[in-house]
Amino acid sequence: MGAYLSTPKTEKVSENGENQRLIYGMSSMQGWRSTMEDAHAAYTNLDSSTSFFGVYDGHGGKEVAKFCAKFLHQEMLEHEAYRAGDLGTSVRQAFLRMDEMMCEKAGQKELALLRGKVDKPTDNLVASIERDDVTGQDGNCRYEEFDNKGPTSGCTACVAIIRNNQLIVANAGDSRCVLSRKGQACDLSKDHKPDLHAEKKRILDAGGYVQYGRVNGSLNLSRAIGDMEMKQNKLLPAEEQTVTANPDIITVELSEDDDFLIIACDGIWDCMSSKEAVEFVQEQLTTEKKLSVVCERVLDRCLAPSSGGEGCDNMTMILVQFKKAFQTSTSSERQMGSDEQQIQPKDDNSVVPESYLVKHV
Repeated sequence: MGAYLSTPKTEKVSENGENQRLIYGMSSMQGWRSTMEDAHAAYTNLDSSTSFFGVYDGHGGKEVAKFCAKFLHQEMLEHEAYRAGDLGTSVRQAFLRMDEMMCEKAGQKELALLRGKVDKPTDNLVASIERDDVTGQDGNCRYEEFDNKGPTSGCTACVAIIRNNQLIVANAGDSRCVLSRKGQACDLSKDHKPDLHAEKKRILDAGGYVQYGRVNGSLNLSRAIGDMEMKQNKLLPAEEQTVTANPDIITVELSEDDDFLIIACDGIWDCMSSKEAVEFVQEQLTTEKKLSVVCERVLDRCLAPSSGGEGCDNMTMILVQFKKAFQTSTSSERQMGSDEQQIQPKDDNSVVPESYLVKHV
């Protein structure tokens, strides 16, 4: 079977959920692709005050995306930085740990299971891999400890973590997170493409090259989990490899001005700009309260009428709507932080300027 089907698979997997602070809906669709390689994770109560939403867009196979959907949030919870309240560090290390875990025997067995090659799941995979075996004292990944027999397939990862009034977004690849603030689209992530100056410099410094907008002439994004054949420079840490899983992380303070959050794979963003997506969702929410239905309508709108080109990829979207129960800062805090906490809407697809973020890690 080729890359595309003769007719698209339009059946959707959808779900809804909520807690006291937010409501979410999700939908995914295989579309014209011959296989479904997207995965997602949605937890409204990761702990008593934290929600977690993630979209994982696979390439070269489904197993890495499914692996991340199953384990990335678990690894974040297990990290000592999470227990200390440092969500940024814990989610960054969780991204990097996915590669580490998939290079170990237990992780390779789990990947085989997710590919459908073995029948028995790995018991307690997170606990079966000792952190100190693959992580240096400085906390950086040490690829020289591996035989690098990890997966040649990979996935993007874009996750949003909501704790009280804080929104933390971590992204590696070209999936995207967009916030609707005062009715305007605000990008909270940057698409990692090989032609971007900082990305190209890292690629070249690691011994790779960019050709036709692709890393080493093959991969059309510059950050991803997996793709271990592009992480072979044993003289460099994980963060400096030709392709890295190291995410960009931003933290934003949510306010009464924030309406909803969209986290979606590039199957959506190939067809709609951030502005178009926010405006479409706004229009749908005037008549439809079930958020998964709104996501389904976005998928249907993006689906191409024939195979080939935009609108033919797998599609996954999570829509998070806030219940506006945010605690306001004191007047002095608002005055001191007013310039940094106000996100400016962007009409293009560039990332929110650093000056408008509470924190940029």
